[in-house]
Amino acid sequence: MTGTANVHPEAQLRPTKMELLSTWLPTQPWFDGNPGLLERIAFYRFADPDGEVGLDGMLIASAGSVFHVPVTWRAAPLPEGDLIGTLEHSVLGTRYCYDAPSDPVFVAELARVIRESDTDADIVAEGQSDPRPRTIAVKGTGSVTGKKLGEEPVVVRKLDGIWPEAAAHLVGTWKPGGEGRSDVLATLE
Repeated sequence: MTGTANVHPEAQLRPTKMELLSTWLPTQPWFDGNPGLLERIAFYRFADPDGEVGLDGMLIASAGSVFHVPVTWRAAPLPEGDLIGTLEHSVLGTRYCYDAPSDPVFVAELARVIRESDTDADIVAEGQSDPRPRTIAVKGTGSVTGKKLGEEPVVVRKLDGIWPEAAAHLVGTWKPGGEGRSDVLATLE
């Protein structure tokens, strides 16, 4: 497991994560949902080895489709990152939200999780010791071809049940409507 990700469930966010995404998602070529009707139906987190960057992965339902939207949260701007927007966090202050594939911390951790057949982090509320229940279980496959894997994972954005061919995958298993389902969330060659 990639460690523990601490969260602040009582924190107030202005704007909310969904409000922030509702203005950004329509600008993305892979998003064909309704930005006015977004529902976060599952989420996972990775743990930044240095404890500085929040690494979130969200599954968002909209207009009959499910989208994989990984983002990162930083205390300071990332000049080369693709900024989604900023929000005010009542505990942590200003947070800069980035499209995760543009953040080198997320890219490195995603590649490591896939390569090492690792999993997402336990999510623990600040001040608690027990992890929160998972809404999705995320696991890397390691190399399924036996060849050495690279460092540049590709994030799958729209979850349509198609498993792209690749040397390795990040797979999410979840239960929409109570039915078990597995989707490829990222690939690595």
